[in-house]
Amino acid sequence: MTGHVEPRMTAGTVGFVTGTTGLSPSGPTSAVGPVPAGGTLASARSGKPADPPPTTAAGALLVRRYRLGTRVGADTAAGVEFWRAEDTVLRRDVAVTLLRGFGAGSESDDGARSRAQEIVAKALRSGSFEHQGCARLLDVLTPGAPGLPDGVLGAAVAEWVPGRSLTDAVADGMLKPLAAARVLQPLAAAAEAAHRHGLVLGCDHPQRVRITDDGRAQLGFALPRPELTPADDVRGLGAALYTLLTARWPLSASDAARAGLIPADRGADGIPVRPGAVRPGVPVELETLVTGTLGNGTEAARVRTAAAVRSVLDEVVAEADRAVLFPPEPDGVPPEPDDVWQHRDAMRGSVDPRKRRKLMAGLTALGLCVLGAGGYAGVQLGAMFADPSPPLVLGNGAASPSGGGTEDQEPFRDAAIRAIGAAVYVEAGDPDNAGRVSRVIDGDPDTGWRTSTYRQQFPALKSGVGVMTAFASPVQLSSLSIESPSPGTEVEVRSAPSQTAAIGDTVVLARTILDDGVTTVSLADSQPAQYVLLWITRLGGGGTANTTEIREVEFRRIGD
Repeated sequence: MTGHVEPRMTAGTVGFVTGTTGLSPSGPTSAVGPVPAGGTLASARSGKPADPPPTTAAGALLVRRYRLGTRVGADTAAGVEFWRAEDTVLRRDVAVTLLRGFGAGSESDDGARSRAQEIVAKALRSGSFEHQGCARLLDVLTPGAPGLPDGVLGAAVAEWVPGRSLTDAVADGMLKPLAAARVLQPLAAAAEAAHRHGLVLGCDHPQRVRITDDGRAQLGFALPRPELTPADDVRGLGAALYTLLTARWPLSASDAARAGLIPADRGADGIPVRPGAVRPGVPVELETLVTGTLGNGTEAARVRTAAAVRSVLDEVVAEADRAVLFPPEPDGVPPEPDDVWQHRDAMRGSVDPRKRRKLMAGLTALGLCVLGAGGYAGVQLGAMFADPSPPLVLGNGAASPSGGGTEDQEPFRDAAIRAIGAAVYVEAGDPDNAGRVSRVIDGDPDTGWRTSTYRQQFPALKSGVGVMTAFASPVQLSSLSIESPSPGTEVEVRSAPSQTAAIGDTVVLARTILDDGVTTVSLADSQPAQYVLLWITRLGGGGTANTTEIREVEFRRIGD
């Protein structure tokens, strides 16, 4: 969400830069539908019959601007519907949350409107909040705004989050535990930031959460219930993690059915069973986190803040990145094709012909190198025994037998060296696509890592983002090469005392601007380094689509 300018008031509608005009609609508005379960517009105590609330149809035009497309869900407790719509002015998809006059607490017309005003007022206060874990808020329509269909008491318009729903994300089966932790990191960070600003996201409903194409959970729809507290967001984070791990929703069974999810199994005490009972291999840290957020553990194990959720997720992911050199424990899910560790039987059963060709080429090259080294050694031994002349020791101004100076001697040859690890480095905020960063050192130029797409160039939202690489011990590097399809990207090569060092503690070794393809950077004058940071200070692309992709980083050290 964002509040990039101050909201302006018109006749019953509130908008931002792309705000509405308050004009009456010119297109279709609504059709009458059945009374939904959960209440009517008239008070049951008054005995006055209530008209059934209308159902807005696809194609309806709100305030002559937002054309409803597909209804993707509803939160009946909040009295809202979730729609994918089109902004007909800017020709882009948007997420529209329609606030209706029914749901919990709407016992009368006056009560429903009062509640709607409270919900919309909270949405307006969130206009100044911005985070990558939330869809950006674009417009808020207040109760009574001209151009709203009958029965619609308000609406919030946000950016459409491309990708999948939470239901679609687990449709093919539960995620690996580490992947689930990575997915939830941005949403947990967003909840933490929102709570610091006195806001509540409302992520305790499965249809409010969407998963982007690059695997990040984001809050896609606004207007949560006004009675929600930060504790409800914490429960929602735990519920989302539970769903990613088990493909089941542990909170409201009706919300689960409405979203197309299976309700979580419950024990005799009515509490959802722990994730490890549904699928094997859930790390104890994640299982403890889930039970603590859902309030199933002891009082001492209760997780009460979104900051605690984010901290545990970050630690689980960081520890997994550090332990990538060791085979993981079985977790009940087959390995992905790009995983470093594969089951032996699976590798025997299906061999990628492309990888087989690469392996054969590598073995052939290795054999030729061995033969070449053997031949070279034989020649040297033969020369040593065949030449009786004593070796010539060069002193000050002494010349070699060939008559040349020391500069005529063969220079040291550079040798390739591989980094043993890579991690996304940021000063603040979420690491961009952390699950894919190891691809920059996997030796395969067909795979790579990409930053998030930023609407503004650095340093508007971030000072930069980088890739921290590590070696087993300090190395004297002669050069490195970066393969990238993002020309114009500006990169600083820095040495770091540790992989978590502050940017102010790193030392700039070189600066370069990437070409389209391979860019080589000389590091001949640098000091030995164990940690090398590629710090991106300017992204490729342009306009509102600023991003950089790095497919491979190769290092060369000074030979000996």
